[in-house]
Amino acid sequence: MRIGLYPGTFDPVTLGHIDIIQRAARLVDRLVIGVAINRDKGPMFTLEERVAMVGAECAAIAKTSGTEILVHPFENLLIDCARDVGASVIVRGLRAVADFEYEFQMVGMNRVLDSRVETVFLMADARRQAIASKLVKEIARLGGDVSQFVPAAVDVALRERLARA
Repeated sequence: MRIGLYPGTFDPVTLGHIDIIQRAARLVDRLVIGVAINRDKGPMFTLEERVAMVGAECAAIAKTSGTEILVHPFENLLIDCARDVGASVIVRGLRAVADFEYEFQMVGMNRVLDSRVETVFLMADARRQAIASKLVKEIARLGGDVSQFVPAAVDVALRERLARA
């Protein structure tokens, strides 16, 4: 069984993430969405909320793709998470050259840590290349409409969170 790991903070999950998940699901038998616990980034949503949002969006993808999709929170090294879930492939989405430079360094380090785990890059769909969770949160904080960047349920969660803030 080929197991892939698609890691990220998913704060919040965007249509760009969903695009990568849909495409990655066609490449593996099981896709694990690794939701990173990254306290340094100061997430807007709790880990539990992010896991629930990603899980809700992935349920439909799993059903239509026939691929098992699991959501797995993690706080350790990415390569250790890959080992923990039995992944032989790490899936990374690329939007721009700047993403590649960072990811290139990560691949090199991960290859040293465990050469059995491959990294596969999927280019973001042209319509989704500009979407970044950080920018989505900023637009939402300033009262902008982010419905074209996130799933409907995430749009609602963002508006509710900001209304309480």
